[in-house]
Amino acid sequence: MPAVPVTIAMLLISNIFMTFAWYAHLKDMSQKPWIIAALVSWGIALFEYLFQVPANRIGYTVLSVGQLKVMQEIITLTVFVPFAVFYMKEPLKLDYLWAGFCLVGAAYFIFRDKL
Repeated sequence: MPAVPVTIAMLLISNIFMTFAWYAHLKDMSQKPWIIAALVSWGIALFEYLFQVPANRIGYTVLSVGQLKVMQEIITLTVFVPFAVFYMKEPLKLDYLWAGFCLVGAAYFIFRDKL
């Protein structure tokens, strides 16, 4: 399978884990001491790294580090918005759309030599 789709799929999985590691404790563990939340988050983040590290190694065979970073940010927003709306029950904000447009611009500039 080509490196870019594998990288995207693995970064998508890693971002799901990382989003939960970073933010789910705000909802699920708000009454627990922060150290418990941190330890649980580290446990979840381990799985994030098990996907993120190989994804970046695979991606780096065909993409620059800047391209990997912008791709990761786009994936992060793609994962974060549904998480915020459906899991955290935050309202959908127009700011997410504007942030997405900014990332489209970032993607254009970082990938334009490949277009």
